[in-house]
Amino acid sequence: MDIATIRAGKLKHLAGADLEDEDLSHADLSKVNLSGANLSGANLAAAKLIGANLDGANLVGCQLTGTDLRANLLGANLMQADLTEADLRGANLRGANLMQARLSNTAMAGAFLSGANLMGVNLQRVDLRGADLRGVNLSGANLSGTNLAQADLQGAILSNANLEEADLRDANLAGANLSGANLLCADLEGASWAGANWSGACVVGTLLEGKVLKIVD
Repeated sequence: MDIATIRAGKLKHLAGADLEDEDLSHADLSKVNLSGANLSGANLAAAKLIGANLDGANLVGCQLTGTDLRANLLGANLMQADLTEADLRGANLRGANLMQARLSNTAMAGAFLSGANLMGVNLQRVDLRGADLRGVNLSGANLSGTNLAQADLQGAILSNANLEEADLRDANLAGANLSGANLLCADLEGASWAGANWSGACVVGTLLEGKVLKIVD
C-alpha cells in the first residue's frame, strides 16, 4: 500500500486496512473511511481526521498528540493511545475503549462518550462541557479540576473517582454511582442527582456539605 498516497488523503476508502506502526503524522485523512482499520502503534501526531470514519478501528498505543479527531470513533479501541492536546470536540466515542489513554489538555467539549470505558483515566482539567457521558465507566478516574458543566452523567460509574474542584454546574448525575468519590470543593450548582449513590463520597466544600444524602444500593 502506497503510504505517500494515503498521507496525501487521496485514498478515501481504507476500511479494514492494515496500517500498524505506519508513520502518518501530519497526514490529511479527513473524511477517509478507516472503519475496522488496524492502526495500532501508528504515528498520527498532528494529523487531520475531520469527519473520518474510524468505527471499530484499532488505535491501541497510537500516537495522536495534537491530532484533529473530530471524527466517528464508535467502538474504537484507543487503549494506551496518546491523545495529548488532541481535538475531540463533538467526536463520536460511544462504546470506545479509552483505558490508560493519555488525555492531557485534550479538547472534548460536546463529545459523545456514552458507554465508553474510561476506567482509571487521567482527565484532570480536561474540557468535557456538555459531553454525553451516560453510563460511562469512570471508576477511579482523575477528574480533578475537570470542566463537566452541563455534562450528562446519567447512570455513570464514578466510584472512587477524584472530582476535587470539578465544575459540575448544571450536570446530570441522575442514577450515577459516586460511592467513595472525592468531590472536595466541587461546584454542583444547578446539578441534578436523583437516585445517585453517594455512599462514602466526600462532599466537603460543596453545596451538599452537611446534608443527609439518600444512599442507593
